[in-house]
Amino acid sequence: MEKFDIAIIGAGPGGYVAAIHAAKSGMKVALVERGKVGGACYNVGCIPSKILLEHSKLVQEIKRGNDWGIETTTVNVNFARLMQRKDIIIGELLANIERFIASNDITFYRGEATVAKDLTVTVGAETFAAHDVILATGSKPFVPPLEGLDSSTYYTTDTFFDMKELPKQLTIIGGGVIAVEMAFSLAPLGTQVTMLNHSADILQTEESDARPIIREKMKKLGIKLVTDFQFEHVEGNEIHTSKGIYTYENLLFATGRRPNTDIAQQLALEFDGRLIAVNEHLETSQRHIYAIGDLVGGYQLAHAASAEGIHVIEHILGNRPALIDQALIPRCVYTHPEIATFGLLEQQVEGEYTVTKMPIQTNPKALMEGNNEGFVKLIATQENGQILGACVVADGATEMLNAILATKHAGGSARSLAEMIFPHPTVSEHIGDAAKAVFRKAIHQ
Repeated sequence: MEKFDIAIIGAGPGGYVAAIHAAKSGMKVALVERGKVGGACYNVGCIPSKILLEHSKLVQEIKRGNDWGIETTTVNVNFARLMQRKDIIIGELLANIERFIASNDITFYRGEATVAKDLTVTVGAETFAAHDVILATGSKPFVPPLEGLDSSTYYTTDTFFDMKELPKQLTIIGGGVIAVEMAFSLAPLGTQVTMLNHSADILQTEESDARPIIREKMKKLGIKLVTDFQFEHVEGNEIHTSKGIYTYENLLFATGRRPNTDIAQQLALEFDGRLIAVNEHLETSQRHIYAIGDLVGGYQLAHAASAEGIHVIEHILGNRPALIDQALIPRCVYTHPEIATFGLLEQQVEGEYTVTKMPIQTNPKALMEGNNEGFVKLIATQENGQILGACVVADGATEMLNAILATKHAGGSARSLAEMIFPHPTVSEHIGDAAKAVFRKAIHQ
Protein backbone atom coordinates (compact mmCIF):
# COMPACT_ATOMS: atom_id res chain seq x y z
CA MET A 1 0.00 0.00 0.00
CA GLU A 2 1.37 3.39 -1.00
CA LYS A 3 1.93 5.81 1.89
CA PHE A 4 1.71 9.60 1.79
CA ASP A 5 2.62 12.31 4.24
CA ILE A 6 -0.75 13.95 3.66
CA ALA A 7 -3.99 13.15 1.87
CA ILE A 8 -6.29 16.03 0.97
CA ILE A 9 -9.91 15.31 0.12
CA GLY A 10 -11.28 17.98 -2.19
CA ALA A 11 -9.49 20.11 -4.80
CA GLY A 12 -11.26 23.42 -4.29
CA PRO A 13 -9.47 26.63 -3.25
CA GLY A 14 -8.70 25.14 0.16
CA GLY A 15 -7.64 21.69 -0.99
CA TYR A 16 -5.57 22.36 -4.08
CA VAL A 17 -3.74 25.28 -2.44
CA ALA A 18 -2.92 23.13 0.59
CA ALA A 19 -1.72 20.33 -1.70
CA ILE A 20 0.62 22.57 -3.68
CA HIS A 21 1.95 24.26 -0.53
CA ALA A 22 2.60 20.84 1.02
CA ALA A 23 4.36 19.57 -2.10
CA LYS A 24 6.55 22.67 -2.30
CA SER A 25 7.41 22.10 1.36
CA GLY A 26 8.78 18.62 0.61
CA MET A 27 5.77 16.49 1.56
CA LYS A 28 4.50 13.50 -0.39
CA VAL A 29 0.94 14.49 -1.27
CA ALA A 30 -2.22 12.72 -2.41
CA LEU A 31 -5.11 14.88 -3.62
CA VAL A 32 -8.60 13.49 -4.23
CA GLU A 33 -11.44 15.16 -6.16
CA ARG A 34 -14.76 13.60 -7.15
CA GLY A 35 -15.74 16.39 -9.55
CA LYS A 36 -13.88 19.21 -11.22
CA VAL A 37 -10.87 20.88 -9.67
CA GLY A 38 -11.52 24.38 -8.37
CA GLY A 39 -14.55 23.39 -6.33
CA ALA A 40 -17.71 25.47 -6.13
CA CYS A 41 -15.74 28.72 -6.35
CA TYR A 42 -14.36 28.15 -9.82
CA ASN A 43 -17.24 26.16 -11.28
CA VAL A 44 -20.52 27.42 -9.82
CA GLY A 45 -19.61 30.26 -7.48
CA CYS A 46 -17.34 33.26 -7.30
CA ILE A 47 -15.68 32.91 -10.70
CA PRO A 48 -18.74 32.49 -12.98
CA SER A 49 -20.71 35.07 -11.00
CA LYS A 50 -17.90 37.64 -11.29
CA ILE A 51 -17.64 37.01 -15.03
CA LEU A 52 -21.35 37.79 -15.39
CA LEU A 53 -20.91 40.86 -13.22
CA GLU A 54 -18.15 42.09 -15.55
CA HIS A 55 -20.54 41.67 -18.48
CA SER A 56 -23.26 43.68 -16.74
CA LYS A 57 -20.74 46.31 -15.68
CA LEU A 58 -19.74 46.80 -19.32
CA VAL A 59 -23.37 47.37 -20.31
CA GLN A 60 -23.65 50.01 -17.61
CA GLU A 61 -20.47 51.70 -18.85
CA ILE A 62 -21.85 51.82 -22.40
CA LYS A 63 -24.99 53.53 -21.08
CA ARG A 64 -22.81 55.92 -19.09
CA GLY A 65 -20.99 56.79 -22.30
CA ASN A 66 -24.29 57.75 -23.85
CA ASP A 67 -24.91 60.13 -20.97
CA TRP A 68 -21.49 61.71 -21.57
CA GLY A 69 -22.03 62.13 -25.31
CA ILE A 70 -20.53 58.93 -26.73
CA GLU A 71 -23.74 57.83 -28.37
CA THR A 72 -24.79 54.32 -29.39
CA THR A 73 -28.21 53.56 -30.78
CA THR A 74 -28.78 50.13 -29.23
CA VAL A 75 -27.07 47.62 -26.95
CA ASN A 76 -27.72 44.05 -28.04
CA VAL A 77 -26.88 41.29 -25.58
CA ASN A 78 -25.92 37.93 -27.08
CA PHE A 79 -26.28 35.93 -23.88
CA ALA A 80 -25.14 32.67 -25.46
CA ARG A 81 -21.82 34.27 -26.41
CA LEU A 82 -21.43 35.76 -22.93
CA MET A 83 -21.93 32.33 -21.39
CA GLN A 84 -19.52 30.84 -23.93
CA ARG A 85 -16.92 33.38 -22.80
CA LYS A 86 -17.62 32.36 -19.19
CA ASP A 87 -16.98 28.72 -20.07
CA ILE A 88 -13.74 29.54 -21.91
CA ILE A 89 -12.37 31.54 -18.97
CA ILE A 90 -13.29 28.86 -16.44
CA GLY A 91 -11.82 26.16 -18.68
CA GLU A 92 -8.53 28.05 -18.86
CA LEU A 93 -8.44 28.55 -15.07
CA LEU A 94 -9.17 24.87 -14.39
CA ALA A 95 -6.49 23.82 -16.86
CA ASN A 96 -4.04 26.03 -14.98
CA ILE A 97 -4.94 24.35 -11.67
CA GLU A 98 -4.52 20.89 -13.22
CA ARG A 99 -1.11 21.96 -14.55
CA PHE A 100 -0.03 23.33 -11.15
CA ILE A 101 -1.02 20.04 -9.51
CA ALA A 102 0.84 17.93 -12.06
CA SER A 103 3.98 20.09 -12.05
CA ASN A 104 4.35 19.67 -8.29
CA ASP A 105 4.39 15.85 -8.41
CA ILE A 106 1.12 15.54 -6.50
CA THR A 107 -0.59 12.17 -6.89
CA PHE A 108 -4.08 13.06 -8.07
CA TYR A 109 -6.97 10.64 -7.58
CA ARG A 110 -10.30 11.23 -9.31
CA GLY A 111 -13.37 9.77 -7.62
CA GLU A 112 -15.30 9.52 -4.38
CA ALA A 113 -13.12 9.07 -1.30
CA THR A 114 -13.80 7.17 1.87
CA VAL A 115 -11.55 7.67 4.88
CA ALA A 116 -11.07 5.08 7.61
CA LYS A 117 -10.11 5.84 11.20
CA ASP A 118 -6.66 4.37 10.59
CA LEU A 119 -6.21 7.11 7.92
CA THR A 120 -6.38 4.79 4.94
CA VAL A 121 -8.16 6.36 2.00
CA THR A 122 -10.03 4.45 -0.67
CA VAL A 123 -10.88 5.89 -4.08
CA GLY A 124 -12.55 3.37 -6.35
CA ALA A 125 -10.32 0.31 -6.49
CA GLU A 126 -7.27 2.08 -5.03
CA THR A 127 -6.37 2.34 -1.36
CA PHE A 128 -3.51 4.28 0.18
CA ALA A 129 -2.41 5.43 3.62
CA ALA A 130 -1.60 8.90 4.94
CA HIS A 131 -0.02 10.25 8.11
CA ASP A 132 -2.43 13.20 8.09
CA VAL A 133 -5.68 13.94 6.30
CA ILE A 134 -7.29 17.27 5.44
CA LEU A 135 -11.01 17.34 4.69
CA ALA A 136 -11.74 20.10 2.19
CA THR A 137 -15.01 18.84 0.77
CA GLY A 138 -16.79 22.18 0.49
CA SER A 139 -20.52 22.78 0.58
CA LYS A 140 -23.77 22.54 -1.34
CA PRO A 141 -26.63 25.03 -1.80
CA PHE A 142 -29.26 25.24 0.92
CA VAL A 143 -32.90 25.44 -0.17
CA PRO A 144 -35.41 26.19 2.59
CA PRO A 145 -38.26 23.66 2.91
CA LEU A 146 -41.10 25.85 1.63
CA GLU A 147 -44.48 24.19 1.35
CA GLY A 148 -45.28 23.30 -2.26
CA LEU A 149 -41.73 23.73 -3.49
CA ASP A 150 -41.33 20.03 -4.26
CA SER A 151 -43.68 20.42 -7.25
CA SER A 152 -41.92 23.53 -8.60
CA THR A 153 -38.91 24.02 -10.85
CA TYR A 154 -36.12 26.24 -9.59
CA TYR A 155 -32.42 26.98 -9.85
CA THR A 156 -29.68 26.97 -7.25
CA THR A 157 -26.25 28.47 -7.80
CA ASP A 158 -25.06 24.95 -8.65
CA THR A 159 -27.39 24.83 -11.67
CA PHE A 160 -27.95 28.47 -12.60
CA PHE A 161 -24.72 28.97 -14.56
CA ASP A 162 -25.72 26.27 -17.05
CA MET A 163 -28.42 28.62 -18.37
CA LYS A 164 -28.06 29.28 -22.10
CA GLU A 165 -30.74 31.94 -22.65
CA LEU A 166 -31.09 35.26 -20.86
CA PRO A 167 -34.21 34.98 -18.67
CA LYS A 168 -36.81 37.66 -19.28
CA GLN A 169 -37.79 37.48 -15.61
CA LEU A 170 -36.02 36.10 -12.55
CA THR A 171 -37.14 35.97 -8.94
CA ILE A 172 -34.32 35.54 -6.45
CA ILE A 173 -34.96 34.22 -2.95
CA GLY A 174 -32.40 35.64 -0.53
CA GLY A 175 -30.80 38.92 0.45
CA GLY A 176 -27.20 38.05 1.19
CA VAL A 177 -24.07 38.59 -0.87
CA ILE A 178 -24.77 35.86 -3.44
CA ALA A 179 -28.37 36.95 -4.01
CA VAL A 180 -27.48 40.61 -4.44
CA GLU A 181 -24.58 39.86 -6.78
CA MET A 182 -26.82 37.69 -8.95
CA ALA A 183 -29.37 40.52 -9.17
CA PHE A 184 -26.64 42.95 -10.24
CA SER A 185 -25.31 40.48 -12.81
CA LEU A 186 -28.58 40.06 -14.71
CA ALA A 187 -30.64 43.25 -14.32
CA PRO A 188 -28.30 45.41 -16.48
CA LEU A 189 -28.45 42.76 -19.22
CA GLY A 190 -32.23 43.18 -19.47
CA THR A 191 -33.70 40.64 -17.04
CA GLN A 192 -36.58 41.84 -14.90
CA VAL A 193 -35.40 40.89 -11.41
CA THR A 194 -37.46 40.56 -8.25
CA MET A 195 -35.67 39.84 -4.98
CA LEU A 196 -37.64 38.38 -2.08
CA ASN A 197 -35.83 38.60 1.24
CA HIS A 198 -37.87 37.86 4.35
CA SER A 199 -35.43 39.77 6.61
CA ALA A 200 -35.73 43.48 7.28
CA ASP A 201 -32.79 44.43 5.05
CA ILE A 202 -30.28 43.09 2.54
CA LEU A 203 -26.56 42.45 3.15
CA GLN A 204 -26.94 42.30 6.90
CA THR A 205 -23.38 41.00 7.33
CA GLU A 206 -22.01 44.17 5.71
CA GLU A 207 -21.39 47.74 6.84
CA SER A 208 -24.79 49.33 7.50
CA ASP A 209 -23.83 52.57 5.70
CA ALA A 210 -23.25 50.59 2.49
CA ARG A 211 -26.74 49.12 2.33
CA PRO A 212 -28.68 52.27 1.34
CA ILE A 213 -26.26 52.87 -1.53
CA ILE A 214 -26.80 49.35 -2.86
CA ARG A 215 -30.57 49.54 -2.37
CA GLU A 216 -30.68 52.82 -4.32
CA LYS A 217 -28.58 51.34 -7.13
CA MET A 218 -30.91 48.33 -7.25
CA LYS A 219 -33.83 50.71 -7.66
CA LYS A 220 -32.07 52.49 -10.55
CA LEU A 221 -31.45 49.13 -12.21
CA GLY A 222 -35.15 48.28 -11.98
CA ILE A 223 -34.69 45.51 -9.42
CA LYS A 224 -37.81 45.05 -7.35
CA LEU A 225 -36.86 44.44 -3.72
CA VAL A 226 -39.34 43.03 -1.21
CA THR A 227 -38.26 42.68 2.42
CA ASP A 228 -39.64 42.04 5.90
CA PHE A 229 -42.31 39.40 5.32
CA GLN A 230 -43.07 35.74 5.96
CA PHE A 231 -43.09 33.03 3.31
CA GLU A 232 -46.32 31.04 3.29
CA HIS A 233 -46.19 28.54 0.44
CA VAL A 234 -45.41 28.00 -3.24
CA GLU A 235 -48.18 27.13 -5.67
CA GLY A 236 -47.25 26.57 -9.31
CA ASN A 237 -45.32 29.69 -10.37
CA GLU A 238 -46.65 31.75 -7.47
CA ILE A 239 -44.90 32.51 -4.20
CA HIS A 240 -47.38 33.31 -1.48
CA THR A 241 -46.14 35.61 1.28
CA SER A 242 -47.55 37.73 4.08
CA LYS A 243 -47.10 40.75 1.77
CA GLY A 244 -48.85 39.25 -1.22
CA ILE A 245 -48.42 36.85 -4.11
CA TYR A 246 -45.42 37.08 -6.45
CA THR A 247 -45.46 35.36 -9.83
CA TYR A 248 -42.22 34.19 -11.40
CA GLU A 249 -40.99 32.79 -14.70
CA ASN A 250 -37.64 31.65 -13.30
CA LEU A 251 -36.80 31.08 -9.65
CA LEU A 252 -33.33 31.11 -8.06
CA PHE A 253 -32.59 30.18 -4.47
CA ALA A 254 -29.53 32.04 -3.16
CA THR A 255 -30.09 31.24 0.48
CA GLY A 256 -26.67 30.11 1.61
CA ARG A 257 -24.77 26.85 1.59
CA ARG A 258 -24.41 23.85 3.89
CA PRO A 259 -21.19 21.85 4.42
CA ASN A 260 -20.59 18.46 2.81
CA THR A 261 -19.96 16.40 5.93
CA ASP A 262 -20.52 12.80 4.78
CA ILE A 263 -16.92 11.75 5.49
CA ALA A 264 -16.92 13.49 8.88
CA GLN A 265 -20.12 11.69 9.83
CA GLN A 266 -18.71 8.33 8.75
CA LEU A 267 -15.68 8.99 10.96
CA ALA A 268 -17.95 10.03 13.86
CA LEU A 269 -16.11 13.33 14.26
CA GLU A 270 -17.46 15.88 16.71
CA PHE A 271 -19.65 18.66 15.37
CA ASP A 272 -20.41 22.22 16.42
CA GLY A 273 -23.91 22.57 15.07
CA ARG A 274 -23.77 21.84 11.35
CA LEU A 275 -20.01 22.47 11.21
CA ILE A 276 -17.14 20.16 12.07
CA ALA A 277 -15.64 21.04 15.44
CA VAL A 278 -11.95 21.95 15.19
CA ASN A 279 -9.29 23.46 17.44
CA GLU A 280 -7.29 26.62 16.74
CA HIS A 281 -5.12 24.69 14.25
CA LEU A 282 -8.19 23.24 12.48
CA GLU A 283 -7.63 19.71 13.82
CA THR A 284 -10.81 17.73 14.39
CA SER A 285 -11.73 15.53 17.35
CA GLN A 286 -9.62 12.75 15.80
CA ARG A 287 -5.90 13.43 15.79
CA HIS A 288 -4.24 13.86 12.39
CA ILE A 289 -7.56 14.67 10.70
CA TYR A 290 -8.10 18.34 9.84
CA ALA A 291 -11.00 20.24 8.27
CA ILE A 292 -10.94 23.55 6.41
CA GLY A 293 -13.11 25.88 4.35
CA ASP A 294 -16.89 25.63 4.39
CA LEU A 295 -16.69 22.67 6.78
CA VAL A 296 -15.64 24.84 9.74
CA GLY A 297 -16.47 28.19 11.33
CA GLY A 298 -15.28 31.56 10.11
CA TYR A 299 -15.88 33.14 6.73
CA GLN A 300 -17.08 30.91 3.89
CA LEU A 301 -14.69 32.50 1.41
CA ALA A 302 -12.25 30.98 -1.06
CA HIS A 303 -9.28 32.99 0.19
CA ALA A 304 -10.10 32.05 3.79
CA ALA A 305 -10.10 28.35 2.83
CA SER A 306 -6.75 28.75 1.05
CA ALA A 307 -5.23 30.44 4.11
CA GLU A 308 -6.58 27.66 6.34
CA GLY A 309 -5.07 24.98 4.11
CA ILE A 310 -1.65 26.62 4.24
CA HIS A 311 -1.94 27.04 8.02
CA VAL A 312 -2.65 23.33 8.50
CA ILE A 313 0.37 22.34 6.42
CA GLU A 314 2.63 24.71 8.35
CA HIS A 315 1.27 23.33 11.63
CA ILE A 316 1.86 19.73 10.57
CA LEU A 317 5.42 20.64 9.58
CA GLY A 318 6.00 22.00 13.07
CA ASN A 319 6.59 25.58 11.94
CA ARG A 320 4.30 27.06 14.59
CA PRO A 321 2.29 29.32 12.29
CA ALA A 322 0.44 32.29 13.76
CA LEU A 323 -3.25 31.65 14.26
CA ILE A 324 -5.48 32.94 11.48
CA ASP A 325 -6.79 36.36 12.48
CA GLN A 326 -10.39 36.65 11.30
CA ALA A 327 -10.04 40.44 11.50
CA LEU A 328 -7.49 40.32 8.67
CA ILE A 329 -9.69 38.38 6.24
CA PRO A 330 -11.19 40.75 3.64
CA ARG A 331 -14.86 40.44 2.69
CA CYS A 332 -15.96 41.57 -0.75
CA VAL A 333 -19.28 42.24 -2.47
CA TYR A 334 -18.93 42.68 -6.23
CA THR A 335 -21.88 44.96 -6.81
CA HIS A 336 -21.69 48.29 -8.65
CA PRO A 337 -20.26 49.99 -6.62
CA GLU A 338 -18.31 47.28 -4.81
CA ILE A 339 -18.14 46.83 -1.05
CA ALA A 340 -14.85 45.76 0.54
CA THR A 341 -14.39 45.34 4.28
CA PHE A 342 -12.06 43.91 6.88
CA GLY A 343 -12.02 43.94 10.65
CA LEU A 344 -14.87 45.28 12.73
CA LEU A 345 -17.96 47.00 11.44
CA GLU A 346 -18.82 50.28 13.13
CA GLN A 347 -21.79 48.73 14.93
CA GLN A 348 -19.52 46.04 16.41
CA VAL A 349 -16.91 48.29 18.03
CA GLU A 350 -16.95 48.91 21.76
CA GLY A 351 -15.00 51.45 23.81
CA GLU A 352 -13.37 54.67 22.63
CA TYR A 353 -12.76 54.83 18.91
CA THR A 354 -12.79 57.23 15.99
CA VAL A 355 -14.77 56.74 12.78
CA THR A 356 -13.88 58.72 9.68
CA LYS A 357 -15.95 58.58 6.52
CA MET A 358 -14.89 60.29 3.29
CA PRO A 359 -17.50 60.38 0.51
CA ILE A 360 -16.21 59.28 -2.88
CA GLN A 361 -17.98 62.11 -4.70
CA THR A 362 -15.31 64.58 -3.50
CA ASN A 363 -12.57 62.56 -5.23
CA PRO A 364 -11.40 63.92 -8.62
CA LYS A 365 -10.60 60.56 -10.23
CA ALA A 366 -13.93 59.09 -9.12
CA LEU A 367 -15.77 62.01 -10.70
CA MET A 368 -13.77 61.63 -13.94
CA GLU A 369 -14.83 57.98 -14.07
CA GLY A 370 -18.44 58.77 -13.25
CA ASN A 371 -18.22 56.89 -9.97
CA ASN A 372 -19.67 59.16 -7.33
CA GLU A 373 -21.39 56.60 -5.11
CA GLY A 374 -19.63 55.36 -2.00
CA PHE A 375 -17.12 56.21 0.69
CA VAL A 376 -13.93 55.26 2.48
CA LYS A 377 -14.49 54.51 6.16
CA LEU A 378 -11.81 53.88 8.77
CA ILE A 379 -12.39 52.75 12.35
CA ALA A 380 -9.41 53.41 14.60
CA THR A 381 -8.59 53.69 18.27
CA GLN A 382 -8.50 57.22 19.65
CA GLU A 383 -5.30 56.63 21.57
CA ASN A 384 -2.87 55.58 18.85
CA GLY A 385 -4.78 55.24 15.60
CA GLN A 386 -4.70 51.43 15.57
CA ILE A 387 -6.88 50.28 12.69
CA LEU A 388 -9.85 48.25 13.95
CA GLY A 389 -11.73 48.03 10.68
CA ALA A 390 -12.15 49.54 7.25
CA CYS A 391 -14.83 49.66 4.59
CA VAL A 392 -14.52 50.97 1.04
CA VAL A 393 -17.61 51.38 -1.13
CA ALA A 394 -16.59 52.39 -4.64
CA ASP A 395 -15.92 51.11 -8.10
CA GLY A 396 -12.76 49.05 -7.61
CA ALA A 397 -13.18 48.93 -3.83
CA THR A 398 -12.02 45.30 -3.68
CA GLU A 399 -8.62 46.41 -5.02
CA MET A 400 -8.43 49.64 -2.98
CA LEU A 401 -8.94 47.85 0.33
CA ASN A 402 -5.59 46.09 -0.04
CA ALA A 403 -3.64 49.27 0.74
CA ILE A 404 -5.32 49.53 4.13
CA LEU A 405 -5.12 45.79 4.79
CA ALA A 406 -1.42 45.64 3.92
CA THR A 407 -0.73 48.52 6.29
CA LYS A 408 -2.61 46.78 9.09
CA HIS A 409 -0.89 43.45 8.39
CA ALA A 410 2.53 45.09 8.49
CA GLY A 411 1.82 46.59 11.91
CA GLY A 412 1.01 50.07 10.61
CA SER A 413 -1.68 52.41 11.86
CA ALA A 414 -3.94 55.15 10.57
CA ARG A 415 -0.96 57.45 11.05
CA SER A 416 1.06 55.28 8.65
CA LEU A 417 -1.65 55.71 6.02
CA ALA A 418 -1.88 59.44 6.73
CA GLU A 419 1.85 59.80 6.09
CA MET A 420 1.81 57.82 2.82
CA ILE A 421 2.11 59.74 -0.43
CA PHE A 422 -0.65 58.50 -2.75
CA PRO A 423 -0.52 59.28 -6.48
CA HIS A 424 -2.89 61.96 -7.77
CA PRO A 425 -5.40 61.67 -9.25
CA THR A 426 -6.42 58.25 -7.94
CA VAL A 427 -9.44 57.06 -6.03
CA SER A 428 -7.11 55.40 -3.53
CA GLU A 429 -5.74 58.77 -2.38
CA HIS A 430 -9.04 59.08 -0.52
CA ILE A 431 -7.63 56.43 1.85
CA GLY A 432 -4.90 58.84 2.89
CA ASP A 433 -7.40 61.62 3.51
CA ALA A 434 -9.65 59.32 5.56
CA ALA A 435 -6.58 58.45 7.65
CA LYS A 436 -5.71 62.13 8.10
CA ALA A 437 -9.28 62.66 9.32
CA VAL A 438 -8.57 60.32 12.25
CA PHE A 439 -6.27 63.08 13.52
CA ARG A 440 -8.61 65.90 12.36
CA LYS A 441 -6.26 66.89 9.55
CA ALA A 442 -8.20 65.79 6.44
CA ILE A 443 -7.69 68.07 3.46
CA HIS A 444 -10.91 67.46 1.53
CA GLN A 445 -13.39 67.62 4.37
